[in-house]
Parts: sequence; structure tokens; C-alpha cells
Amino acid sequence: MDDIAIQVEAVSKTFKLPHEKNSSIKSAVVNFYKRNKGFELQEALKDVSFEVKKGEFFGIVGRNGSGKSTLLKLLAGIYTPSAGTVQVNGKLTPFIELGVGFNPELTGRENVFLNGALLGFSRKEMTAMYKDIVAFAEIEKFMDQKLKNYSSGMQVRLAFSIAIRAQSDILVLDEVLAVGDEAFQKKCIDVFESYKSNKQTVVLVTHDMGTVKRFCNRAMLLDNGKLITQGDPSKVATAYTQLNNEAISKSMAEQAILRSENHLVKAQIDGNVFRYGDAIKLSIDWSRCKEMPKNIGVAVYGNAGEYVFGANTLLDKVTLKNKKRIDYTLDALLGPGNYHFKIGVFGNTDKDIIEFVDNGPNFTIQKEPSLKWEGITALKHTWNLK
Repeated sequence: MDDIAIQVEAVSKTFKLPHEKNSSIKSAVVNFYKRNKGFELQEALKDVSFEVKKGEFFGIVGRNGSGKSTLLKLLAGIYTPSAGTVQVNGKLTPFIELGVGFNPELTGRENVFLNGALLGFSRKEMTAMYKDIVAFAEIEKFMDQKLKNYSSGMQVRLAFSIAIRAQSDILVLDEVLAVGDEAFQKKCIDVFESYKSNKQTVVLVTHDMGTVKRFCNRAMLLDNGKLITQGDPSKVATAYTQLNNEAISKSMAEQAILRSENHLVKAQIDGNVFRYGDAIKLSIDWSRCKEMPKNIGVAVYGNAGEYVFGANTLLDKVTLKNKKRIDYTLDALLGPGNYHFKIGVFGNTDKDIIEFVDNGPNFTIQKEPSLKWEGITALKHTWNLK
């Protein structure tokens, strides 16, 4: 146990959410005697166990609402667990909400000393660090203005500049890379580099999988309060991306179904998530169209709007006859990401549009470690060393 900085064992956290507010003493008494009838239980964390070793850069990832913030507050001692134990070996400094403790009526200069005092620094120590803090935040000419006149970005940059001076065994950082512009974020990256080279114990919460793979020794993935996986950062990042893509694809598929109710042409696919090379079958039904089409066109687009591939029955010499439905199957030789179909139903010419479905069914190609390339699709290539 000497090398363990944080030990979390079978931790659960449940909150009571009231159904109705007590607007009077009478309602408070009535709701009290109802006991739990006026509440519902929300399980923010469910039986979570992990450990962070001393000198380790540990990542915590998960979609919004997965339980990350609750877990951080348990580590910081702000919350107590409903079940299980949290053991922290050493001084832990949490930067969960940068800028907490700032007073908007004080100047930037005064807030530097106030925030420093909250971190345990003396005035003499803060005076020695003051110039470096201000230079790092890049807001020298604003330091004698009241904080309420600062932009939110300026406030967070100042808070981060103070926070990185903390002398602590364990640092807990929540989405700190979301602050400032690209130049300031480069400074943040340099700070992370120094933490890692100095074997500083860091717990980092982020949605940036590039940061997880670059800095973390290990990582864990939370979803709906449960620990999904932990270990190698690249594998955890892949699992997070897949989970996120599935959620996006499901949401977009539901939206597509709602939109399709207004179309004469119905288009649907079996499933939403596929692997590279899988066959995707798109079923197209135009039975509600009064005019019999002569040509059906199908296109695949990336969700950034890039045109990936298109085909139509006319060029492929497929005669529709008097049919009212067709199945279109393609091999998904596509890179990881989210895509959607566009479907056009035409009369005698491509200008004779019977129906055009601009936002057709959506699908996701999941990321797999076996794919050793990046982009929309794989191209044949060779390397000739000379």
C-alpha cells in the first residue's frame, strides 16, 4: 500500500431528489410524514473500484452524466460515499471548478492573493510568485480592474495560473484544457509535460482522448455511474469513442425516424453500429408516391458534410419495373466515424424529383485497434525505401 495514492473500493453514491419543493412550513411537515414518497433515488455511482498509484497520471473519462463530477467530489472529500470506501494517502488539491473562491468585487491582483491563501500560501510566497502568475495568464494590464469586468476566459486563465502553483501530493484536474485559446492551451500542455516528467500524481478528467493517450499511464471509463473498463489509455479512449458514437448514432437515428414521417419515401437500415467491411442494407419504400419512379439514387455522407460515395439505379442499369421497394446493400469500407444516407427518387430525368430525403438513416463505423490507418477509407499503398 505504500505506493498507492488513492484507493477506491466498491463505492456507490445515491442522491435523494425531491419531487416537490416545500414552499411553506405546512408543506414541509406534510412531506416529512410522507417520508420517501416525495423523493426519488438517483444512483450517481454504482460499485466503483479502482486505485491510483503514486507518481501516476490517471485519466477518468465518460460522457456527460456518467458520474465523473460526483467521483471527483468524493475524492476531494466534498461528498461522502453511500457505500464503500475512499482512501487518499497524502495531501490532495482539487481543481474541480477553477475560480471557486474568487470575489468579483475585488481586483485581479487582490484575487491572486486571496486564492493563494486558500491554497495555503503565505502573502510573502504569493508576492514572490505574483509576476510569474500574471505573465502565465497573459492579463498584466487588467490586474487592477475588478474581476467582474473580466471575461470568463480571463478569469479561468488566472485561476489556472494560480492553481498550478499548488504544492500537493495529488492534483485532481477537471477539464482544465478547455480554457483559453490555442496558445494558452499549449502552455497547459507544457505544464502537463512537467507534471509527468516530475512524477507528480495527477487525476485528470477530460473529454479529449488525445490528451488521455498522450499523458495518462492508465485510465478508466464511466458510463451511467458504472465502471465500464480501466487500464491501457488507448483501449479506454477507443471504448469511450465507441460509446460516444453509439449514443450519437442512436440519437440521430431517432431524429431520422421522426423526420421520415413527413416523407413519402421510407428508408431504414438494420442496426446503427457496424465494423469496417460489414454489409449495410438500406431498404427504400416508395409505395406512397403517386408517380412511379424511373431512377433511385443513394449517397453516403460524413457528418461533417463530406460526400463519400454515390450510386443510382440508372447508371447501374437496374430497371425498377412496377416495384415499390428496393434493398440497397453496400460494403462499409469506411473509417471510424458517423455517416448518413441521402436518397433521391426521380422521374424520367434527374431534374424530375419525386422525393428527396436529405437526412436519411444514420450509422456509425466503430473504431478498432486492428485498423492501422486513418481517414474515410483505406487506399492501397506501398513503401519503397531507397
